[in-house]
Amino acid sequence: MPENTIPTMLNAVKLGAKTLELDVVISQDGKVVVSHDPYMSAAFMSKPDGSDITKDEEKSLALYQMSYDSISRYQSGIRLHPMYPAQLKIKTHKPLLSTLIDSVEAYVKANKLKPVYYNIETKCSPMGDGKYNPSPEVFVKTMMAVINQKGVKKRVIIQSFDVRTLKILNKTEPGLKLSLLASGKMNISEEELKKYGLSPKEVADFLKQMNQGKVGLEADLAKLGFVPDVYSPYYGGVDAEMVKKAHDKHMLIVPWTVNKEEDMIAIGKLGVDGIISDCPDVLIKLFGSYQMK
Repeated sequence: MPENTIPTMLNAVKLGAKTLELDVVISQDGKVVVSHDPYMSAAFMSKPDGSDITKDEEKSLALYQMSYDSISRYQSGIRLHPMYPAQLKIKTHKPLLSTLIDSVEAYVKANKLKPVYYNIETKCSPMGDGKYNPSPEVFVKTMMAVINQKGVKKRVIIQSFDVRTLKILNKTEPGLKLSLLASGKMNISEEELKKYGLSPKEVADFLKQMNQGKVGLEADLAKLGFVPDVYSPYYGGVDAEMVKKAHDKHMLIVPWTVNKEEDMIAIGKLGVDGIISDCPDVLIKLFGSYQMK
């Protein structure tokens, strides 16, 4: 189903997922929008008239430069994502975080289910400041206003690659669970990256960035400056030693993004505390429904 949309989240709850993983950005008019990309992706988004967005124009459609009224007119789900050929076609759009939470909470209540959790990634970066996102201070304040208003803070984890947002939250939101996302040693090929819709230059830049600097749990924590509740590395670099180190520091370890059944089984055997996946149906088939436990 289309990523980061209300139908998808409700389906995940129905399947038995405990935690909904989603991404948020900030619009020009200060709305918190659920979206993985900070722009309208040419890979799967469509213009209000249903026509395709070209690769050359996608990044000019930065959500931070658009009002939410404009954002909501762009369509998701009518074109299949190239990474997920079996995806169902459902016409939908990028929702507000507030609307998504309302929809999920209402579904849970109506169906007398156990409350679910939200793992929310801040799509914020130093390179995106002023173009794709506001300052980390404004980003965090805007996002937390919604979370606090909806009364779900105790069931929220904020995750990010951007240590700035996590550092701010560590000081301003005591009791809020925080998760450090890390790329680590990514064994991902050029062909796989191209399937995400990246141009040859974007692929080259991504691989160059992955090969720079120190990687690993200790280096990641040093960059953050404190021990978060959760460490969330790319699954390809996770081994038993990393799991032990995380647990020794009283952190949970939740790898991303594990979509193949054999990888889920292997990662599960290492003793991780959770798995982020685009395929909740496969994951729940292996490990069981949260609602049935």
